[in-house]
Amino acid sequence: METVFISSGIPDDLRERLAKRYRVVDVPEGTTEGFAAYGEPAGWFMDGGTPVNAAVLAQLPTLRAVSNHGVGYDSVDVPAATSAGVTVSNTPEVLDNAVAELTLGLILALGRGIVKYDRYVRDGSWEREWPPYTNDVHGKTLGVVGMGRIGRRLAELVQPLGIEVLYHNRSKNPAIDESGVATHAEWEDMLQRSDFVSLHTPLTERTRGFFVKEDFDLMKPTAYLINMARGAVVNTDDLIAALKNGTIAGAALDVFEEEPLPASHELLTLDNVIVQPHNGSATVETRRAMVALGIENLEDMLEGRRPRTPLNWDDIHSS
Repeated sequence: METVFISSGIPDDLRERLAKRYRVVDVPEGTTEGFAAYGEPAGWFMDGGTPVNAAVLAQLPTLRAVSNHGVGYDSVDVPAATSAGVTVSNTPEVLDNAVAELTLGLILALGRGIVKYDRYVRDGSWEREWPPYTNDVHGKTLGVVGMGRIGRRLAELVQPLGIEVLYHNRSKNPAIDESGVATHAEWEDMLQRSDFVSLHTPLTERTRGFFVKEDFDLMKPTAYLINMARGAVVNTDDLIAALKNGTIAGAALDVFEEEPLPASHELLTLDNVIVQPHNGSATVETRRAMVALGIENLEDMLEGRRPRTPLNWDDIHSS
């Protein structure tokens, strides 16, 4: 019976499903050495808290498949895995609705001051004076950076609010353009026109730290930034400066360069920031669907079948 490493939470029934065909071994999240104590794995079910790089792969010569539980896979060195003949998959698609829903919630929370007004009531300010007005969200402009599946679902969700959606990718998306839910815009034009800018890009060498002071300077002083991508996509120091000096009105962040975010972090001292604990996909239904897809992918790869959502299957099996 082949061994499968598990480094991510998994419901009992799905664990039992795996255990019928494989020896299932729990390996602590973040493990990078000492694998001999756990056995020789054929597969590994893990999430973004576990790095899989060339050094790790060199210690696991029997490994054939890595199933990443999550859409982001920046913790996996896919080229190194490909060189080692290890197939890799992730779990997109099933989380599109959940992430888009939270993004919409953050747009409303920022625009209508929902979190700010909650604090206003709790600290007794309402007893002293009437709260300041916010602005309508209806009729505003949303800029989506990275118009993939989540970006498209978000664009669909905001349509009833009469929000104009602009998007910027490296190239136009014909399907989006034809759908009418969003319009492609050049980078500077999108930033200058948008009342909300929502980030949905993967973390790559190209996108790491790409949103900087010059980009904040292009935004309206009444505009908001929402980061649902990865914390490292935005230069945190430049973000804090933009929030403190009024370059932008505020931000909502589900992701951070350091996670968990320390309670002493400067971002938490700012009243114009809404923070979330990287929970864009954290609903019971979505997380179960993600795990189920990840297990399905792992089983397919170990049985020599193309997984439903592969990352490098074609690169390895093209010949």
